[in-house]
Amino acid sequence: MHFLLSNDDGYFAPGLAAVADALHSLGEITVVAPEQDRSGASNSLTLDRPLSLKRAPSGFHYVNGTPTDCVHLAVTGMLATLPDVVVSGINNGPNMGDDTIYSGTVAAATEGYLFGAPAIAVSLAAKSGKHLDTAARVTRELVERMLRDPIRGAVLLNVNVPDIPYDQLKGMRVTRLGRRHKAEPVIKTENPRGEPIYWIGPPGGAQDAVEGTDFWAVANGYVSITPLQIDLTAYAQQEFFTGWIA
Repeated sequence: MHFLLSNDDGYFAPGLAAVADALHSLGEITVVAPEQDRSGASNSLTLDRPLSLKRAPSGFHYVNGTPTDCVHLAVTGMLATLPDVVVSGINNGPNMGDDTIYSGTVAAATEGYLFGAPAIAVSLAAKSGKHLDTAARVTRELVERMLRDPIRGAVLLNVNVPDIPYDQLKGMRVTRLGRRHKAEPVIKTENPRGEPIYWIGPPGGAQDAVEGTDFWAVANGYVSITPLQIDLTAYAQQEFFTGWIA
């Protein structure tokens, strides 16, 4: 088995090392991750300059680009064959609800999915990151399940793990994405020259967090597993707009 690992926190992130350690006994591992923290990069590709691929003393490879760049480069220019599973993470912080649109963690897994590989994006749902071992163990369990019971066709799973000891997990729940309130306003300040600069504000709180959502599952001690798809077509509106343009 060959696993391709990536993330959006950078090749030096503890979460990446944790998942590599968790999976190393299951097969061959290739790590290709961003040179710097690229959180929020979404599915962006670098098209305005060339990319470089370097190897760190740890054996991890890193790219001066986005999470999507990393997986794209690995699959189309580095590896001889498509990896058996692509794992992105473990992210430092949650990727639930609307977060998935912006998430570089989800984007790296999505790129693997678009190339036809089973892909998992894993996030530890708290910035404190106290129980990274819990998320690593859950990741291994999910990969082992994929190997025992292969899934037909490409699959993209968004996994969020509560930041609690493993033995306190209540189990796993298959969920849908919840929704957040709109983000907080930007934070305005000044640079040393007195010119205005802006920081993107924090995300809003959970708005749709009822049972069945990823927000509910994590808040109640369950691992949230949300199958994702990449199809933005608004099928329910097709009939209306067919008549609208007639």
